[in-house]
Amino acid sequence: MNADTISDFLADQRDAAPEELQPLVLEFETLWERKLWHQLTNLLLEFFSHPGSEPQRLQFYQHFISKFADKTNQLKLVDLALKAATQCKDNNERLAFMNAVATKVDHEDSQDALVFATIAVAAVYLDMKNLVAARKSLDKAERILDGFDSVENVVHASFYDTNALYFQAKADFGSYYRNALLYLACIDIKSLSPAELRSRAYDLSIAALVSTSIYNFGELLLHPILDALKQQESDKWLRDLLFAFNRGDLAAYDVLAGHIESNPLLAKHSRQLREKIYLAALTEAVFRRPPHDRAMTFDTIAAETKVHPDEIEHLIMKAFSLGLLRGTIDQVDEVAHINWVQPKVLDKKQIENMRLRLKEWDSSVNQLGNWIETVGHDVWTA
Repeated sequence: MNADTISDFLADQRDAAPEELQPLVLEFETLWERKLWHQLTNLLLEFFSHPGSEPQRLQFYQHFISKFADKTNQLKLVDLALKAATQCKDNNERLAFMNAVATKVDHEDSQDALVFATIAVAAVYLDMKNLVAARKSLDKAERILDGFDSVENVVHASFYDTNALYFQAKADFGSYYRNALLYLACIDIKSLSPAELRSRAYDLSIAALVSTSIYNFGELLLHPILDALKQQESDKWLRDLLFAFNRGDLAAYDVLAGHIESNPLLAKHSRQLREKIYLAALTEAVFRRPPHDRAMTFDTIAAETKVHPDEIEHLIMKAFSLGLLRGTIDQVDEVAHINWVQPKVLDKKQIENMRLRLKEWDSSVNQLGNWIETVGHDVWTA
């Protein structure tokens, strides 16, 4: 395309653009003529980020950006392509478009851009419900990512977000939970809309509860995204339920259990949730006890967890197998000797209990010191 054709194209696009974007389109031609590709790319990103540019993005990419694609930052090129791809008429067109972009940036010095584009291809496959092809693209991206010493956060964020969506589609809640949290670690959550914050907080909370591999919600409980569940009265119960699990609060669970039926996933896993709260009650009962007083009879555990005495041994063994507790079981005397409990996030009441235990320990140490000083007085003065 010659300079006159570019000028004609930009003139047409300027007339079609919203009034507030027309000065940007005018500036495009100046930067194009001066071959200031870096500045032109940044200005195009500003243009594409404006909602009013949506109808023009695909045309700009195909008829303008593609003419200097080799001269610009390849990662930013893929970013522009992603924004343009939203204007494709369907997933088949979007897939062909993003595959072409991935091929375009497949060079030795632009592998980060290739990863970014490959992840976008995987995202389209997910929209098309083709999980096998999506996994293949994600695995390809991950292999390249693993070879990098460092990469832009936007690439990692894109990978974790798309990977999370894949695992969510596969109903692999533990993997979804971990990848979704890694995505949040790569972004500024202030960039998310209130609706997206709420949606992600809700999905993460459900995944944490129904996963068969997650029994410690510390990372989620400490994350500010959970505050999104405080905005609507209809969501507060879910946040409260997470905290009830964290402190093994059976009474709070029973109060909140009525909400479980409102979510199909929670309702489907209601039996598993009951077992999970019993395990949480057990670990909390152990945690409250000082280390020297963690030999617990089955009757004591039954009283603490509300579990039938015949099921106590199975409950303890389950806690051992999941790595929540370590210790031994005396089956003859029906006593569990616990020597370790998995660390977890503490609420204010739990912190107060720990403070009291530290005071008790400090008092015991002082008493021991005074006793040693008294009985060893003759030795010290000799």
